[in-house]
Amino acid sequence: MTRARTVLDYSELMKRLVDQAKQPGFTAQSWAPLAELIDTENFVRVGNFKEVMNWGEYVTFLTNWATSSEWDATFKRVTEAGDVVFLELEERSRIGEFSNSVNSVSVYEFGSTGKIVRIDVYLQMALPDPDMLASYEGVEI
Repeated sequence: MTRARTVLDYSELMKRLVDQAKQPGFTAQSWAPLAELIDTENFVRVGNFKEVMNWGEYVTFLTNWATSSEWDATFKRVTEAGDVVFLELEERSRIGEFSNSVNSVSVYEFGSTGKIVRIDVYLQMALPDPDMLASYEGVEI
């Protein structure tokens, strides 16, 4: 499997899990299928606001976000160069009454095991509503 295909699979799996997160019984353990694509011991994610998370922190963040949000994305482009894949999406989300659309580029870095070790997220977006930032409470930036 190419690294670009792995990133596309990651995105499709993310969509399915975010949708499933509204069902009873969804927990941090529900992200296990996504973890199969990740080097969980060495993983780092640098997010929208330059916050840095390891796998455990990211799973906690994802669980809190996914259980309260609707999310969808439209594929724009994927580019693979060596151990790095660039994924461009138009992402749409809704949290309560707040909804937005952003253009994103996520840079996925793969380690020697062929698993994702790092994701860096870059966004083009309008300034967010301060209430939306509540989900980042307690995350060190």
